[in-house]
Amino acid sequence: QVQLMESGGGLVQAGGSLRLSCAASRSSINLMGWYRQAPGKQRELVAAITSGGSTNYADSVKGRFTISRDNAKSTVYLQMNSLKPEDTAVYYCNAVFRMQSYWGQGTQVTVSS
Repeated sequence: QVQLMESGGGLVQAGGSLRLSCAASRSSINLMGWYRQAPGKQRELVAAITSGGSTNYADSVKGRFTISRDNAKSTVYLQMNSLKPEDTAVYYCNAVFRMQSYWGQGTQVTVSS
């Protein structure tokens, strides 16, 4: 079992920045990532990172968002720069451990124009 605790969402103007954090309740999680879900849309992958540091990004956030992790703290971060109104969504942390997928409770990110 893995619990995920997210923090860092909020309201920001377009062009601004936010940093999301997600702390896991255990270590040795190979794959962690961030997903988002906007009203009326499906949940989509934003970015993911392995314990070795390999990353994957959605095309819509490449060059603006950076995912990183601190394995010692079992924490993954999402630095979001140059935010756009279309980035507005609930952002969910995800961890895959022993072939099970775990989700955080979600944190709201709202970007005003």
